[in-house]
Amino acid sequence: MNTMRSLSPRARWAVPAVVAGAVAAAFAVPATVGAVASDDLPAVTADELVDRVANAEPVPVSGTVVYTARLGLPDVTVSELQGAGPLDLLGGSTTMRVWSDGEDSSRAALLGDVSEYSVVRSGAEAWTYSSADDEAVHYVLDPADQERYDELAQQALEPDVEGDVPTPSELADVALAQARISTDVETTDPVEVAGRAAYQVELTPQTDATLVDRIRVAVDAETWLPLRTQVWSVQDAEAPALEVGFTDVSFDVPEASVFEFSAPAGAEVREVVVPLPEPGTMEKPSSSALGEDADVAVSGTGWETVVEVSEVDVEAILGATAEGRLPEGSTGSSGADDLFEEFTDAEEGELPGIPELDTQALYEQLTTPVDGGRLLTSALLTVLVTDDGRVLAGAVPPATLEELAG
Repeated sequence: MNTMRSLSPRARWAVPAVVAGAVAAAFAVPATVGAVASDDLPAVTADELVDRVANAEPVPVSGTVVYTARLGLPDVTVSELQGAGPLDLLGGSTTMRVWSDGEDSSRAALLGDVSEYSVVRSGAEAWTYSSADDEAVHYVLDPADQERYDELAQQALEPDVEGDVPTPSELADVALAQARISTDVETTDPVEVAGRAAYQVELTPQTDATLVDRIRVAVDAETWLPLRTQVWSVQDAEAPALEVGFTDVSFDVPEASVFEFSAPAGAEVREVVVPLPEPGTMEKPSSSALGEDADVAVSGTGWETVVEVSEVDVEAILGATAEGRLPEGSTGSSGADDLFEEFTDAEEGELPGIPELDTQALYEQLTTPVDGGRLLTSALLTVLVTDDGRVLAGAVPPATLEELAG
């Protein structure tokens, strides 16, 4: 979220939250890491493995994470224009370096061919830095909000509750029982990931009406931290459509200096005060940003779930984002709305940090025309945009969405 400027060969890449999400997923390594069975591990059941993960204590961790996507999408990466960025996650491999103290400090660096984007967090304070633009953004709370944040953090450590509270094991049992309604859950042969012995749990849909063939998670046999996650599509049972995980990992506490950020000399620095939402202000999410009459409906269950949003003004959204603007409307959270106001130019309505890409051309490149609309197909997700303003999405074949759309 940096200041806007005209597109250049070093144009910005979008919202840092996208990278944060990718880094979070990374803590879940590709199949290329030595898949050598570890014969020394005692056998565990799927229930026992899930229980141990749920009860594991947080641990410090650092290492190299590789994210690889084989989604079958057109090549839409724009690294040459914007440096390392989220669009790169749509295809190919992306390398990240990550560090965490196991508590409230973390750092991640997404590495491009000639650029890097870093996110550094310590408690409620965070920095982002783009080497392609030589700009740093410092996110902080105002003093009043910081005091309330500290109180909430303390309450989380020492919750004041009445009655019995479910244990992590009990919650894991409930989640596993719910998953088994639509999914087969079992352990597979142990493997070695990033030089660590790891157990594996595999989730297989009990339906053939989904694009997902199976999901496999490798879990460190000592710390119970997920080291690798792989997702296969029914279109290719050999190579995972998505895989993310460590190629090297350490559980030593990183040096404190890793989490200390100083903007490089000459870098442009921007201070952003982030509002902390007031208690009770998290309202039901509004879809007004998608159009005044937009409505959300869900059909199907489990792996066959389809989300349908009606009365979507697609042309307006594409036009707004092409100009680096937010579509008009509320997010459903007054705190988030305040934050958007902080980031958005009051007169021009511009949202800093959004590259000036031709979103209409990008939309047409990713989708293909079908009877009554346009269709995006990938190895794991299908999206149908109809001419009458509906958007349907799910991990299901295109025919399912077309049938629901009528």
